[in-house]
Amino acid sequence: MSLVPVFDGHNDLLARLYIAGGVNAARQFRQGRPRGHLDAAKAEAGGFAGGFFAIWVPSMERGTHRPKADASDAMTAAQYDVPLPPMVQQTDALRAAHIQIQTLRALETEGTLQVCTTVKAFEDTMAAGTIAALLHMEGAEAIDRDLETLDMFHAAGLRSLGPVWSRPTIFAEGVPFRFPGSPDVGGGLTEDGKRLVARCNALRIMIDLSHLNEAGFWDVAGQSDAPLVATHSNAHALCPHARNLTDKQLDAIAETGGVVGLNFATAFLRPDGRMDSDTPLETMLAQLDYMIGRMGEDHVALGSDFDGAVVPKAIGDVSGLPVLTAAMKDHGYGAALIDKICHRNWMRVLRVTWAER
Repeated sequence: MSLVPVFDGHNDLLARLYIAGGVNAARQFRQGRPRGHLDAAKAEAGGFAGGFFAIWVPSMERGTHRPKADASDAMTAAQYDVPLPPMVQQTDALRAAHIQIQTLRALETEGTLQVCTTVKAFEDTMAAGTIAALLHMEGAEAIDRDLETLDMFHAAGLRSLGPVWSRPTIFAEGVPFRFPGSPDVGGGLTEDGKRLVARCNALRIMIDLSHLNEAGFWDVAGQSDAPLVATHSNAHALCPHARNLTDKQLDAIAETGGVVGLNFATAFLRPDGRMDSDTPLETMLAQLDYMIGRMGEDHVALGSDFDGAVVPKAIGDVSGLPVLTAAMKDHGYGAALIDKICHRNWMRVLRVTWAER
């Protein structure tokens, strides 16, 4: 089976490189260092054609420059409720975001990828065999209350933004890493958050609902004029984790012509909510089956969370994407459906969001 090109809804490569040294780490990317899910060789082997490259600001240990440990270890228990870190100061987040943008541009200068801001550019870049990168922001901590930095980031290529990464921002509240749990926690968008949504609509910046709590989700749904999108989330009906989407949320996304990207993080896939790489591909296929059955085949894509989560060991990293597409084929998915899931649905919703013909 020839490689199916994959345009992926979420990776945390920029945060991994930021923690490892930023621009200096980017210069080692072609040599596969520092080690992670995504590098140039693995991308070529797996048919990784492009995707959303997230700016994400890690919370730091108090009084140090060391990032706090992630929640993966705590998420191996039968039940858990991982405390969220406090809000990050805008000045700290702004510095981290600038470094991550510089890192992405360094990868572009090295010839590893091309940052794109139109669907035509994505399609042309992928057809030429170069990784097509969409600059995304996961958590709007770097955005100021007056939204001046939003315009600055847009000018730098930002085309997708999530108001929160679980911890609170001045714009909204996120969902906890809680199992079992509901996304119905906390309040909705703040007044600043409502202005953020309006400005994103005006700039045609996609609004990502992953990590946002349910009240915030419905506030965006009631205000936004763009398709609703969750770049890396799964079905709560199959895995009752607070990070996942209820049937009502899935229905709303489909009704607006939006898309949900299947998150490969095993804690959001498994019925028992455990972060465990010993997770069969059938668990991923069950999530795909459910969301396709609920939403329709035009509204489901991939949002791996590579470099940000524990993924099934059968996939391992980006080079394992053909294992998933082969499993889809063996499961009975036709070539047209696989193409939609792997890249065409993202291109469609981006074209609508960005008002391209």
